[in-house]
Amino acid sequence: MTRQLPTMSRRATLLLRLAAFLCFAGWAWQHVYWEGPYGGLFWQEGTFELAARLGVDWDAFVGSGADDGWVQRFVAWMAWPYVVCACLALTARRGGRLQFAGLLVGAACLTLLAYAKCVADQGQLPTFVEHGGQILSPVLLVLALTVGPRLRATVAVAVLAVMSVFAGHGVYALGLWPTPPTFHGMTTIILGTEHDATVALLRAVGALDLLACLALLHPSTRRSAALYAAAWGALTALARPVAGMSTSLHHWGADQFLHEAVLRAPHALLPLFLFLHWAPDRAPEKAPRCTEQLSRSPSPAH
Repeated sequence: MTRQLPTMSRRATLLLRLAAFLCFAGWAWQHVYWEGPYGGLFWQEGTFELAARLGVDWDAFVGSGADDGWVQRFVAWMAWPYVVCACLALTARRGGRLQFAGLLVGAACLTLLAYAKCVADQGQLPTFVEHGGQILSPVLLVLALTVGPRLRATVAVAVLAVMSVFAGHGVYALGLWPTPPTFHGMTTIILGTEHDATVALLRAVGALDLLACLALLHPSTRRSAALYAAAWGALTALARPVAGMSTSLHHWGADQFLHEAVLRAPHALLPLFLFLHWAPDRAPEKAPRCTEQLSRSPSPAH
């Protein structure tokens, strides 16, 4: 069994590496090709008042037809941390302190992004909470490369990351917070259900999401809950391109929707990491058999 542990650790680290890389790569595409979701931070009265106190006039802040303002330059600049962090997620190695620092800066950028989306959604807390898996994916990679992927601290952060994703989704699907229209739209387009059936299905899924969060905390149910979370995380991520892409769109809509699945890779890969980590240990069977045969063999004559 001791020979299997390094292999299991390498596989666990690879899952965490892929989760961080795909998350950063998806958001890098969003920032480079489209635009980062920072409108909620800038287009509010408090931000305008702060700019005025700093002596920045309106044209310099929001830009004019000839020049970009602070807002446009900030949004354009924010693409590069995600590009750099996507590269760091692939190249970071044990002992790389500068690489670890870059990945943690990337986690801070993801936190800012989640906060901006929360502000844009009128401060709805589940919007921020459901991004926990993405925010913590680079943190988990750093932990895996410093203290190990199978240590209790790494596993605890992974559990927190998965629970945050499914708790945020669950309260939205249950209607405890207003269910986002995208939930209804994707379900209706993919399954072809009517409104009442869609609502009933979302309520059931939301209840399962919250049950999965609780099941992750109990030793007898945590592995099954992690497998459910991995499967459902992959399906909900793929639902974006499945519902949005069409042959009538330019590039079949891949440039609009494919990265939406890629950046949600932690929703599936982090629970898969937990599922593999909680696999029951199996001692090799050949060693006991060899010992038994040796014990039964006649001793040499003297």
